[in-house]
Amino acid sequence: MPLIFDIETTGFDFDKLSPVMQKNLLKNLVTNEEKEGAMARTGLNPLTGEIVAVAMLNSDSGKGKVYFQAPEINIENYEKGGVEYVVKTEKEILENFWADIKFFPQVISFNGRSFDAPFIVFRSIFYGVKPTKNLIPYRYSGKEHLDLMDQLSFYGAFRNYSLEALCDFFQIKNPKDQGVSGLAINELFKNKEYQKIAEYCMRDVIATSELYEKVKEYLY
Repeated sequence: MPLIFDIETTGFDFDKLSPVMQKNLLKNLVTNEEKEGAMARTGLNPLTGEIVAVAMLNSDSGKGKVYFQAPEINIENYEKGGVEYVVKTEKEILENFWADIKFFPQVISFNGRSFDAPFIVFRSIFYGVKPTKNLIPYRYSGKEHLDLMDQLSFYGAFRNYSLEALCDFFQIKNPKDQGVSGLAINELFKNKEYQKIAEYCMRDVIATSELYEKVKEYLY
């Protein structure tokens, strides 16, 4: 009974970060292009960004849930396509994530070992929210956490393919088809388009689930 999960993050404004954080982000960067890129990608760092949505899908039952932030506006919790969408603060997102995930012996992600899991753990430490599961266990076994990017790059022996490329190859519906991608999350969050973020996060999870179904019999 595996659980597939994914997160969406947004970054804090570079100009509002402390001098220590600014210096850390720009460390060893030389060109203006490199520096501008780092300043625009603060959402990729748990010290300079936050989690705005967590999506989860029970691969056996097909039931899903998304916890997502919606500050400053009133959005009622809702259900769509068998998925429950629930508004929470970031701390509440983490508390509910850990409470839900502890019942599943295996979790599945796409790039979760390298990004989602460490980000979740860092933000949990920030709020004093205790994890209920080890999301970063022994790398070369997928029994507890099966990261499909890791698996399909053969643990770094081969190139990494994006989820979008793998969806195209395996004829899976691309989660970005509706014009939303991870690169757009900052702008969507600033524009208070919170439901677009939440529903995109779930589309990523559904695509990951379908990819898992395609390849699971070939993984070790």
